[in-house]
Amino acid sequence: MTILEAIIVAIVEGITEFLPISSTGHMIITQAILGIPSSDFVKAFTVNIQFGAILSVIVLYWKRFFQSWDFYFKLAVACIPLILAFILDKLIIEAMLGSVLVVAIALVVGGVVLVFADKWFDRPENEKTKLTFKKAFIIGLIQIISVIPGVSRSAATIIGGMSQKLSRKHAAEFSFFLAVPTMFAASLYKLMDNTALFTADTLPVLLIGNVVAFLVAMVAIKSFITFLTKHGFKAFGYYRIAVGVIILILLFSGQSLTII
Repeated sequence: MTILEAIIVAIVEGITEFLPISSTGHMIITQAILGIPSSDFVKAFTVNIQFGAILSVIVLYWKRFFQSWDFYFKLAVACIPLILAFILDKLIIEAMLGSVLVVAIALVVGGVVLVFADKWFDRPENEKTKLTFKKAFIIGLIQIISVIPGVSRSAATIIGGMSQKLSRKHAAEFSFFLAVPTMFAASLYKLMDNTALFTADTLPVLLIGNVVAFLVAMVAIKSFITFLTKHGFKAFGYYRIAVGVIILILLFSGQSLTII
């Protein structure tokens, strides 16, 4: 992976990480379009580059991270199901990271859910409905399905929050906060599991990718909250369906989009 390719992939990561359209899926598609061969480093890069994106959450919402111990306890409860997610990652998900077909199917299915999400789930008890420990745990459970490339961690956790009667805005913000321990753990795990991959040649690529992802995500988060509050999920749902269908048509027409 060249530095230019890393920057392009990082821009895609920064834009899509907190949108309900699957950052991992879009990075896999981008790598396929750019012709980046699959390798252990590329797979590790796809996970570790998310570290830059989560730093943007800490910078933008740093005051919220100092509000109370209750806030941290609820994040911890929501992270408990991650143990199961790591087991799934080792047994199943690792094999899917190079599959454009899996991403395309997940995009379409998730897109259909998003089209109807506002109708099905946007019934908050009131704008200030509190997040309980039970609700936090349920959101954490729902987050597990996002280990499948193309599902979208953001979409899973936001819809999970809305299913627990949180407003769209508050569900989205909790999704951002939950991304910090979730993605930090995933990045650290992948980093420690692949320390031999990060050499004098590959470290600059990883560092530049994280910086670019951080800067782009800063802009994307603010724009997303504003758009989501005003317009809801339908646009994202139709986008996912369109991209997924296009990819499926290309694949079944014999186009080579599989990462080699």
